[in-house]
Amino acid sequence: MNRSEGVTIYVSNGGDDNSDGSERNPFSALVRAQQAARLASAGGAAVNVRIQPGVYYLEEPLRFTAEDSGSAEAPVVYEAVHGGEVVLSGGIRLDLQWGAHEGSLLKARVPRGLPIDQLFVNGEKWNMARYPNANPDVRIFNGYAADCVSPERAGRWNDPEGGYLHVMHKHLWGDHHYRITGKDEQGSLLYEGGWQNNRQKGMHDKYRFVEHIFEELDAPREWYWNSKEGMLYVFPDEATDLAGAVIEAVRLPHLVEFAGSRQEPVRHVELRGITFRLAARTFMDNREPLLRSDWTIYRGGAVTVQGSEDCAIADCRLEQLGGNAIFADGYNRRLTVQGCHLDRIGASGVAFVGRAEAVRSPLFEYEERQSIGQLDMEPGPLSDDYPADCLVEDCLITRCGTVEKQSAPVQLSMAMDITVRHCSIYDAPRAGINISEGTWGGHLIEHCDIFDTVLETGDHGSFNSWGRDRYWGLTDVDLNDLNELNADAAEEERERERSSLPLLDAVKTTIIRNNRWRCDNGWDIDLDDGSSNYHIYNNLCLAGGIKLREGFYRICENNIMVNNSFHPHVWYKGSRDVFRHNIVFADYLPIRVPQPWGLKCDGNFLHVPGLGCAQPASRLQQLSGRDEHSVRGDAGFIDPAAGDYRVAPDSAAMRTGFVNFDMGRFGVRKPELKAVARTPKLPSYAAPAASSGSGRDAKLVRWGKAMAKNIVGLGEVSAAGLPEESGVVMEAISWGSWQLEAGLQVGDVLWTINGWRIEHVDQMMELYEGITAGEAWKLTVYRGQREIELQWTKS
Repeated sequence: MNRSEGVTIYVSNGGDDNSDGSERNPFSALVRAQQAARLASAGGAAVNVRIQPGVYYLEEPLRFTAEDSGSAEAPVVYEAVHGGEVVLSGGIRLDLQWGAHEGSLLKARVPRGLPIDQLFVNGEKWNMARYPNANPDVRIFNGYAADCVSPERAGRWNDPEGGYLHVMHKHLWGDHHYRITGKDEQGSLLYEGGWQNNRQKGMHDKYRFVEHIFEELDAPREWYWNSKEGMLYVFPDEATDLAGAVIEAVRLPHLVEFAGSRQEPVRHVELRGITFRLAARTFMDNREPLLRSDWTIYRGGAVTVQGSEDCAIADCRLEQLGGNAIFADGYNRRLTVQGCHLDRIGASGVAFVGRAEAVRSPLFEYEERQSIGQLDMEPGPLSDDYPADCLVEDCLITRCGTVEKQSAPVQLSMAMDITVRHCSIYDAPRAGINISEGTWGGHLIEHCDIFDTVLETGDHGSFNSWGRDRYWGLTDVDLNDLNELNADAAEEERERERSSLPLLDAVKTTIIRNNRWRCDNGWDIDLDDGSSNYHIYNNLCLAGGIKLREGFYRICENNIMVNNSFHPHVWYKGSRDVFRHNIVFADYLPIRVPQPWGLKCDGNFLHVPGLGCAQPASRLQQLSGRDEHSVRGDAGFIDPAAGDYRVAPDSAAMRTGFVNFDMGRFGVRKPELKAVARTPKLPSYAAPAASSGSGRDAKLVRWGKAMAKNIVGLGEVSAAGLPEESGVVMEAISWGSWQLEAGLQVGDVLWTINGWRIEHVDQMMELYEGITAGEAWKLTVYRGQREIELQWTKS
């Protein structure tokens, strides 16, 4: 049947469910339109449910089952009518009568039995009463205080039951959340939770805050809900007239559910042009471990998809959601997320997570180990209960992890053949794209623009993966012996069998190509703990370089690592890794890698600005035990100040085997998204002073594990809000640096040390070196066009 022969059904807030659902007589409720759509699709017709503009508050999730299915020739489409915004909301609008309480506080009674998870006033989220108060200029949690759970602080609270304690993981590998249940006889807090991280190391001793405590209701735009009284208290701001405001509470964690199965999937159902807004937070339900990764997961999102085939979410907005935005759970095939804008998401943006029942010989905690005799030696999955052949394309995904820091704009676990293409991803507390383990590979990540990541956690990259698969950490196999073949025929055959171990789960190669990455608080690309079977090429890395730890069968070639280098960590002797034809800006930074490195490490180029004649890269050779044909010299980039790191045709880098790749296809292409998407801050390039229109030298220096440069030009002065052309700006701050631990951020302009003005980088280094170990010192910086002071002790 041709789609033009289908049935069109209309829905409007002003409609009537007893009408015929025509354009002139639309239905009122989506579930009524769904009933009509089922009848039409059962008869073989293509169905188009057209939703008129307006806000549709859902009392329960809109649920699709196999009964709602269409076909390839006759799909079922739910779409917004052009000319206005269609919002499916998990909130409820409150009609409140405000009265005075004490001081600046107002109060209003709310319906009994209505839990209030979040509060929105005129579309803006207000904060639960918290300590310390929220400050958008503070990177972690927007504010933290070590004493937030001290007996002295808790002594001010009459009844803290129902409050929450949020803390960072002790090693900054995510976060923990607790529900406060009261106080003991000594006045100490009682709480439950903390299960949201799969590598328990305890709480961070500094990064923590509490919320939903009545006595902390002390700042404008804060609120507190007393469930026992049924009373809502707020601290209004002067600009808001609460009596005339639109006030919404949030109640539903899921707005739409695709509820099929492998046997009876939901097929060919599409959601188009719809805004999904206001979903409840789910951090206390996040407790299922994802194999031996650091993660736990909550299996749900504002749009939860389970048991689907050939379904799509296209041209939609998903915003102001308390948990995951889109969650593909278990069996899903050919699910498409395309042209969507995700913003202000409490947990992950788009997550594809299979079921552990599909994994052979699974282990669930980092320390768990097994022997080779315990392994199921059959490669690949045990069942079909996982997402495969799915696509995330041309999506803008920003400000994820506003509640849960162990999250990612795109998360993959126990999945196969997932493509992430032409996405712009930024403002994330952790990785932009995270792959939790090697099961089962085949992913393609290409033409993405990913930056401003790892903003609140540590020890990660803009791309992050683990490979703690069934081969990893075997108790009776030395992984350094894999691929080291013995002359004895029987032993050689045994070794060959073992060499397939890393591919039992990572059965397909994951490809990362033609992307632009920038991570100022970690690595641009971070393959951790056994990540195997990757091909990484044609990536422009702007800050953190590329790290490969342990693992087997990685090919890393034709990448550019601006202002950084290659980080090989703890390789196995027989890894068979390949690192070739890459451009690096500094010597390699290895940690416990036996020489010679991998199967091949050669034909690489060490960029040295201004070095006219190419020379052998002797230091790279010393480090790797290979690099016989690698050279050092000026790469001759075409226009690095504009982000074009292609090299000139006569560049010596070309002679090592490097091939130029397209620098103009990163990120979203959809015009509406491209118009609002940001791009990463480009690295400073030490060009001649005349090119900046300033007499100052754009000198860039490495300061421990950080990089800093002179402020140059009126543009930089204006951007930072400086009084004059002076100072030093932080360009990159690597994980493990004292600068990161001390609270410095990329973009901070260093202005004074102990009261002495910092004119340029040489003076900064001189002033810093003049501070003795153990001495307390002060640093004044400009951040967000405001002058702030930092203080700590030099180690």
